[in-house]
Amino acid sequence: MLSQEQNEKLVRTGPGTPMGQLFRRYWIPALLAEEIPEPDCPPVRTKLLGEQLIAFRDTDGRIGLLDEFCAHRTASLFFGRNEECGLRCSYHGWKYDVEGNCVDMPSEPEDSRFKDKIKLRSYPCVERAGVIWAYLGPEGTQPPLPELEWATLDADQRFVSKRWQESNYLQAMEGGIDSSHVSFAHRYNIDTDPMHAGTPGLEYLKADTRPKFEVAESDGGLVIGARRVADDENYYWRITQWIMPWYTIIPPFGTHNPLGAHAWVPIDDENCWAWSINYHPTRPLTEPELESMRAGEGIHVKYVPGTYRPLANRDNDYLIDRQAQRERRSFSGVEGISAQDFSLQESMGTIADRTKERLGTSDAAIILARRRLLAAVEDLEEGNPLPGTEPVHQQVRSASLVLPNSVPFHEGASSALVARPGQEFVSI
Repeated sequence: MLSQEQNEKLVRTGPGTPMGQLFRRYWIPALLAEEIPEPDCPPVRTKLLGEQLIAFRDTDGRIGLLDEFCAHRTASLFFGRNEECGLRCSYHGWKYDVEGNCVDMPSEPEDSRFKDKIKLRSYPCVERAGVIWAYLGPEGTQPPLPELEWATLDADQRFVSKRWQESNYLQAMEGGIDSSHVSFAHRYNIDTDPMHAGTPGLEYLKADTRPKFEVAESDGGLVIGARRVADDENYYWRITQWIMPWYTIIPPFGTHNPLGAHAWVPIDDENCWAWSINYHPTRPLTEPELESMRAGEGIHVKYVPGTYRPLANRDNDYLIDRQAQRERRSFSGVEGISAQDFSLQESMGTIADRTKERLGTSDAAIILARRRLLAAVEDLEEGNPLPGTEPVHQQVRSASLVLPNSVPFHEGASSALVARPGQEFVSI
């Protein structure tokens, strides 16, 4: 159980907060490239770590991520004109380049040098894997660019989506490292889910609802082993990678299915972006797989049209179907693996009160992840290297496999937990 002070330290990510300072030292998945698809397209609002920002792609294709509000009279640049390598405020015409420099001030005298003194806060961005990544930390302290396996593959080998989750990032992320809930929340759906159906291992999840957890620190975060009984001589292991500060890789179900991954990025303290990724390291995704993903199946969702908000949301009780619940077509009555997760996570409130928790043995990974985050804050304050920032920290995989009872999972699965280009992943 956390103290209120510890909980506050973990969940607050705005400017000047300890966790906010830490998260600003990582490259952040800020928005999908499809949101600013071409030069001089309309700018879009985005919010990260409590900062209201505007993103745009200029005439030369460069990406700008600026303070949303004009330095003149604080009108929103969302209403600005994206033209001639800059974003021009529609109120008085002040214009900014991708670095936040004011390059034109038509409302001032022609010989005025006033514009040279004006600069909006701006952040460097890179485009990789269909994602715009931003660095919000101090100048000159950027880590290497993201090397998560899905971010290094060809476009036809991955599918990336995001959705708005109406809760703090931490309770969402903790759901991603909680392997025991699969035996309950998804119990009646994993057989028919397109990314799970027909795969070995499902019988172990249903038969053994009391997994034993073994958790070890890695250079990048945690390696989380969930052990279930396979038979008298073997254990079925589902091994999850948690990579600082907010990434998880889902243990696979069969090598014929794509891998799955997530990231939970704070919008502010009461909302986050939940990123969902399917990818295969050795082949392109098939058209049926892509059709399923585009339709919002598996770890993806159907949207309220024109938004990234799930169609099933708190305003409509997540379209809960009590008849389906009674008939055991759904454990909670909510349709879809993703919605089953976020409906329960959002039900905790926008910020969960962890002083009321009573954690058990199945929560070992959650306990250690919190400790790892708090320790990383201390690392930052002391000037130590941060976990999860180096490429080798990110070049990992999750795995699911059967091992003899006598073999420790971190030994028996060691080679399976490394991402090697072009090499198949390990799953029964």
